[in-house]
Amino acid sequence: MNLPVIRSSDAASSDTALTVLPDADLAQLRQAHDLLENPGIAAQLANLVGAPIEYVFRKQLPRGVTKVINSTVQSALEKSLRVATATLDKDAAGRPARRGLHKLAVATTGAAGGAFGAMGLAVELPLTTTLILRSIAEIARAEGESLQDPATALACFEVLAMGGGGDRDDGAESGYFATRAVLAQQVAAAAQYIAAHGISGKGAPAIVQFIAGIAARFSVTVSKKVALQSVPVIGAVSGAALNTLFIGHFQSIARGHFIVRRLERQYGAARVREAYAALGSKKG
Repeated sequence: MNLPVIRSSDAASSDTALTVLPDADLAQLRQAHDLLENPGIAAQLANLVGAPIEYVFRKQLPRGVTKVINSTVQSALEKSLRVATATLDKDAAGRPARRGLHKLAVATTGAAGGAFGAMGLAVELPLTTTLILRSIAEIARAEGESLQDPATALACFEVLAMGGGGDRDDGAESGYFATRAVLAQQVAAAAQYIAAHGISGKGAPAIVQFIAGIAARFSVTVSKKVALQSVPVIGAVSGAALNTLFIGHFQSIARGHFIVRRLERQYGAARVREAYAALGSKKG
């Protein structure tokens, strides 16, 4: 086996990149890196039930179920964030997020939805999506984001596109920052429209395109969960357990995402990205 050659100049460059942040904030960035570059949700779901991940990836859902997932996700995203943030205290910045409460809530919806199988998706999925987004919004608020800022709303949606869009999570450039780069143009267009017209204009092309991009990635993640639920040998695993793991994954992604955004506001995006990449090369 050929091992990668690490040049001394590369190692020195990584060490230099890690000095651009104070130790306390570098520790926060390291925590974010660990959260964002963990195995994707499909691997976690497969590990939960002991099913071979290759089988989960290859399992094909009936076309009708896939169509329901795609249309339901699109519809849910168009309305769920406004509902999710409506009852949150906008002035409670820095208050710790109640992750356990939201896990309990989605466990309840998962248990109810699991009782009806694929037919329950149209009811359960919008509720679960709204609860996940509410939890993400609380985490954003805890990291100093303003829930009155439309950019925060878009950043909450971004979380749903991360950590599940592909079969592998290969590090900074092919994982977290790559996803942000793919969405950047749509985020910028949506932010520009919202700044001029407000977030209520969901029918605008910029908003539709952004939501469609998020929905496409989130639907892949949801489909893997549904595929796993349909495997006969894992009937003992309830919808409650799967939903608890599901929201836990997105809570972790949200925590990492909003730590990075907080550090970017403080030190600039370029410096934070450089240090993030250096952390990845150290682990490699």
